[in-house]
Amino acid sequence: MSGTSAALQPPADAVKPVRHPDAPVPGELLGAHYEHCFGCGDGQPHGLYLQARAGEGVGVTAEFTVKAAHQGAPGLAHGGILATALDETLGSLNWLLRVIAVTGRLETDFVRPVPVDTVLHLDAEVTAVHGRKIYSRATGRIGGPDGLVAVRAEALFIEVKVDHFIENGRPAEIQAAMADPDQARRARAFEVNP
Repeated sequence: MSGTSAALQPPADAVKPVRHPDAPVPGELLGAHYEHCFGCGDGQPHGLYLQARAGEGVGVTAEFTVKAAHQGAPGLAHGGILATALDETLGSLNWLLRVIAVTGRLETDFVRPVPVDTVLHLDAEVTAVHGRKIYSRATGRIGGPDGLVAVRAEALFIEVKVDHFIENGRPAEIQAAMADPDQARRARAFEVNP
């Protein structure tokens, strides 16, 4: 990325990320962390339905198809939708570290337009960790996983405790998620940046 801000530069004593031993295996579909998540859930009529898979190291790949509801200019994806796809993909990286984290900063470069009905192929990786700070980057391509670069992003995620969501979320949704009888779904609702 050109002109990345100082906030996204890991300090000299940052460490290389380490994939958690219990992280999903490479190729495994991560699935939605919360059914009402606009990025990955299936409970949003105009959501992205982003599909992320664990990659090698501390990386993920993801795809989403730009629909008519995602337009900004006629026939083209809205820049905010593309930033959301990058943010969702970057947030999925936290599953490989097995931490709960939220987006602290996201810087996006829009390289070329992404037409409606295009599949955006995303690739993301954690680049460094420093205390609660997780540094990462992602690239979105059109025309296939090795196609033309359309968007890029660098991000800083901040590790938080589940209390962050309980104290700041809307009570009805928090209570519904916590009351889910499926223990795995209940835990995953608070796993990554929603």
